[in-house]
Amino acid sequence: MKRMWLVLLAGSAGGLFAYFGWLGLHRPVPSGDLAAQMAWIQSDLHLTPGQFARIKALHEQSSPRLLALENEVTRLREELTAFERGRLTTGQVDFLEFARFVEQRRAVDRACTESTRQLILAASEVMTPEQRTRYLALLEPVRHGPLAQVLN
Repeated sequence: MKRMWLVLLAGSAGGLFAYFGWLGLHRPVPSGDLAAQMAWIQSDLHLTPGQFARIKALHEQSSPRLLALENEVTRLREELTAFERGRLTTGQVDFLEFARFVEQRRAVDRACTESTRQLILAASEVMTPEQRTRYLALLEPVRHGPLAQVLN
């Protein structure tokens, strides 16, 4: 009986060690850390220093535009929350104001899509055909998500 507990304990310790070791080696890149994402892309795509510098510059150039769009998306979410709160409170909807909101949201969505598309195309132009294939394959999971229209 004592031997069984010892085997279970050793197996559990080995399993935990393997699990946390794997997590340490395959830790996902924090989504907000551009430097870490760029380093990951450089190593994953085997970019030359020149390619890496050019792609990094492209990201830095597009960053202010993307941040402005992110702020606009946040503002629109807050506005939608206010619309919904007003609808629940008063039971009425200002359809003209809501139509204006929907048009603004569509315009921001188009701008986000276009900015992302331009960044992806510009970055892929710097790459070799093999790197470009790998890069686009990395983006494949989002083809059916929010970036579907960007990559198609």
